[in-house]
Amino acid sequence: MKKTCAKEALKYIRNKSIIGLGGGSTISHLVSYIKENKLDVKIVTPSFNTEKLCRENNLNVLEISYVSEVSVAFDGCDEIDYDLNALKSCGGIHTKEKIVATMAKDYILLVDESKVCETLKFNYPVVLEIIPESKSIVEKSVKQLGGKVRMRNDKLMEVYFDRKDIKSIKKLDEDLRKIVGVIETSLFHDIATKAIVVGENRIKLIECEKGD
Repeated sequence: MKKTCAKEALKYIRNKSIIGLGGGSTISHLVSYIKENKLDVKIVTPSFNTEKLCRENNLNVLEISYVSEVSVAFDGCDEIDYDLNALKSCGGIHTKEKIVATMAKDYILLVDESKVCETLKFNYPVVLEIIPESKSIVEKSVKQLGGKVRMRNDKLMEVYFDRKDIKSIKKLDEDLRKIVGVIETSLFHDIATKAIVVGENRIKLIECEKGD
């Protein structure tokens, strides 16, 4: 299914463009197909493993800091809903991922149908990248929002929410991001424009405009 998803993603790549690639096995298949189809593209990526794979395949990789716009970016996620809210909690590189996503005219998530739900279930934590010195105040603030905290390391704080306590994903996103000391969150709200969803016998496209 991951290969099928990667092949579908190829349709959105224009020759002689700059594209963004995230991490994960579906993206690694996409790298192979870009090489195989001899597409002339430049790539930015927040993922060390993807960068390494691109260089091994002699693909042109640019530093993120030198780029302000990409035509399309692809990534995976841990959970996504039909409004294209997504959780990208496992990788811990969501700040760099959001930088690339914000550059992109089109930000497309590549997923299998097991990751899709009607509305986010929050089976994964919202991971906050924080300034280490802010740990105590951030923890106090997220507990006031109903979250339970576990530190992954001194810069990544996992916050677990009970879905029934979340009235608005948009409001939760706003509340978390305005906490002093929080750099970014793994909750992607109003960022993705499309999701390519692959099942056993079908490919489905979920689509919406940013700002909806």
